[in-house]
Amino acid sequence: MLESIEKLLILQDRDRNLRRARDELSHIEPERQGLRGKAAAAQAALDAAKDRSKHIESDRKNLELEVEEKKQLINKYANQQLQTRKNEEYRALAHEIETCKADIFKIEDQEIALMEQAEATQKEIQRATQALTEARTLVEGQIAKLNEREANLKRELAQLEANREELAAAVDQVARGRYERLTRSKGERVIVGIQGGVCGGCHMKVPPQLLVLCQQEKELVTCSNCGRILYYTPDMDLAAVE
Repeated sequence: MLESIEKLLILQDRDRNLRRARDELSHIEPERQGLRGKAAAAQAALDAAKDRSKHIESDRKNLELEVEEKKQLINKYANQQLQTRKNEEYRALAHEIETCKADIFKIEDQEIALMEQAEATQKEIQRATQALTEARTLVEGQIAKLNEREANLKRELAQLEANREELAAAVDQVARGRYERLTRSKGERVIVGIQGGVCGGCHMKVPPQLLVLCQQEKELVTCSNCGRILYYTPDMDLAAVE
């Protein structure tokens, strides 16, 4: 195998590892944000439950004030009854008193309903608090692992980049230039073997004359169809598949 091919294959493998490390690194921050989003959602659920509890308590206090107002009216009307000597006015005041008592009865029913809602909401707050605690514990642990993974990937990436520079510098300038151009247009697999008489990149049949050139190992040979750089090793099958 040509020395330039050997070096390009090593360079290609290093570039593949570089792309993998960069790809993994690019996914860490979105994963971290996703985990933080889970904790934020658990916090939002707890906040919402607490807000509902506050509204229920506020409504309950307003109802208590209404009851107190109705009771004050009843006392007022009762005192007026003691002072009046007119039957019609007495009956009118009695009607107002009964109306206030009926209103109090309705309000007390509403208070009971609010108390039941408050009890249910308190249970919801307890569940949401527990869920938030569990979510934070889980998220903190997973984020710690992500942070460690990120640090490892950055170290690996720095080593790969430094090693890549050394490998690239050792490759013939013309061969390296051709390789770089191909990677920009074809992706990561640009140095490919021949198997069954076809190019390992585009899988098109390789002309006989190119097969011979590959076997001679005197110069870089490119696929006449896709332009990828071809190489041959004795264990490869050059015979075209019928």
